[in-house]
Amino acid sequence: MKKKWYDFLWVSELLYLVLGLFNILFAWLGMLFFVIPLLIAVFGGNKTYCNRFCGRGQLLGILGSRLKLSRNAQPPKFLRSRWFRYGFLAFFMTMFSLMLINTYKVFRGAPLRETVTLLWMFKLPWQWANVSMAAPWIAQYAFGFFGVMLTSTVLGLVTMVLFRPRSWCVYCPMGTMTQGICQLKQRKEFSNCGRTSEKDSGAA
Repeated sequence: MKKKWYDFLWVSELLYLVLGLFNILFAWLGMLFFVIPLLIAVFGGNKTYCNRFCGRGQLLGILGSRLKLSRNAQPPKFLRSRWFRYGFLAFFMTMFSLMLINTYKVFRGAPLRETVTLLWMFKLPWQWANVSMAAPWIAQYAFGFFGVMLTSTVLGLVTMVLFRPRSWCVYCPMGTMTQGICQLKQRKEFSNCGRTSEKDSGAA
């Protein structure tokens, strides 16, 4: 089967992680991985990004399937459960909110924390990063956001090894959010169709 251009988006995932190691300010590019899926879900009403454009999902598929780094075992049921997916989303958004609060504190004059937090617990020193060309709060957001992206990548790799290659997709916060948006849009469209039908039948 002929490859499409979007079949190579896994390169963008690797490139993002590498660029972040050399210059933490490149972490801002990760916002594209947040905004684009939400825009597609809001305006398209589908999960095309997850199914076609997600570079991380492609990378996990390559590592797990082609390179045989995955046990290819069925993920546990709790990982696919609604309570776990939405609970993990809530936890993820809480950590994201704390990151925004720290960014605001630096904006207000607090000292810059040149660390990347992995798995929300392990602080990796990043003092060698050159951030002199940016405002402190811009650098602080980059440190925090790269920690979020690096953490989710590590979780994806762990579940890839333990279970199926793309097991991360089962509980990915972005996937959960886009699925919720799509479900809300479908309910709204169904509700609007119902009201239209009632109006038309009344007019008849």
